[in-house]
Amino acid sequence: MDFAIAEEDKMAVESLKRCVEAEVLPLTKGKCDKAFSPELAHQLMSILNPYGIGAGWLPEDGGGMGLSYMTSGMLYGELARLAPDVAGLAYVSEGAAMKIYRRGTAEQKARYLPGMAEGRIIGCGAVTEPGTGSNVRQLRTRAVRDGEGWRLSGEKMFISNATVADISTVLARTGENEFGIFILDRSVHKFESGELEKLGLNGWSFGSITLDNVYIGDEFRLGDGTSGLSEAMSGFERARAWVAVISSGIARAALDDAIRYATERDQFGVPIATHQLVQQLLADMACETEAMQLLTYKALAALDAGGRCDLPTSMAKVYASEAAVRVASRAIQVHGACGVTREFPVERHFRNARMLTIPDGTTQINQLIIGRELTEIPAFLGAAGRKTKPRSAAA
Repeated sequence: MDFAIAEEDKMAVESLKRCVEAEVLPLTKGKCDKAFSPELAHQLMSILNPYGIGAGWLPEDGGGMGLSYMTSGMLYGELARLAPDVAGLAYVSEGAAMKIYRRGTAEQKARYLPGMAEGRIIGCGAVTEPGTGSNVRQLRTRAVRDGEGWRLSGEKMFISNATVADISTVLARTGENEFGIFILDRSVHKFESGELEKLGLNGWSFGSITLDNVYIGDEFRLGDGTSGLSEAMSGFERARAWVAVISSGIARAALDDAIRYATERDQFGVPIATHQLVQQLLADMACETEAMQLLTYKALAALDAGGRCDLPTSMAKVYASEAAVRVASRAIQVHGACGVTREFPVERHFRNARMLTIPDGTTQINQLIIGRELTEIPAFLGAAGRKTKPRSAAA
């Protein structure tokens, strides 16, 4: 097992770091307490596009860079360390582009992928609804046939990029047990989107999309209109890995700030870093940060290998998001009273980290997925009657 990072990956991460520090942070300074405007979001995407952010996953025939998930994860991890709100904006848009690449017609790809690959078109995915949460099969948004198209009605909630996205891939019920994905285009279709105020990651748009009998032609249907659920669920594996990536970036930022403060802050005539209990806090933070990064890299390697990878991506998401909260909390403790003020960045790290235990399956939902993968026995409501044979301990 080789833990060495390739030289070209190191160079790519360093180039991205210089770009973010020189061009992104000046634009976002003072603007992370509310959702980025559509204009700023597009500007940020265009700046980052040449560095593999926003279209790195897309294969070259789709207009992207064809980066491995491992390389892309390293890039996003550095972006999340410096600007996690921007990292969230970009990875959600990139996920929408991948859906179009995987399921889209030649016409749909030609219409959207060039703009998405260049950062001119921002995307999002609309799955979650009020009252359904992780029970995706119970979604109420419906697509009803109307001549050569469909009528969509329903409400999507807790949607990342809701107010800045140009297009949204919307999951809707097309039959009793059939689901389709439709491309909702803001330049073509009339719908409402609104922003929700939240605890952290406030620069990253997060809101609702309301569909009131919206007519969508067949040319905006993604795939056959019946197998959208499987496509949506497969996207969760990648999304969970990226929540782990962003969590790891936030934890690294919190650790860096805590080390800096501990070596600069004097107490009793010496830097507080000389005190044993402060060093214990730093040591615990460093161990957890390293552990979450290794679990995250394992999840990225599983994505690169292809096939289903629910277990490593859910494990990475659970551990990294929860550990990031603990690391950020300890960073506040190192700062003492200064840590709970907005004069220092660690309170923001804590709020940002706490946000990530919820999306793409809460910690508890992902723990159930891990348990299911370990035992082959699902714990979800309605699945208790399934007869399965548990795996051996050796497996």
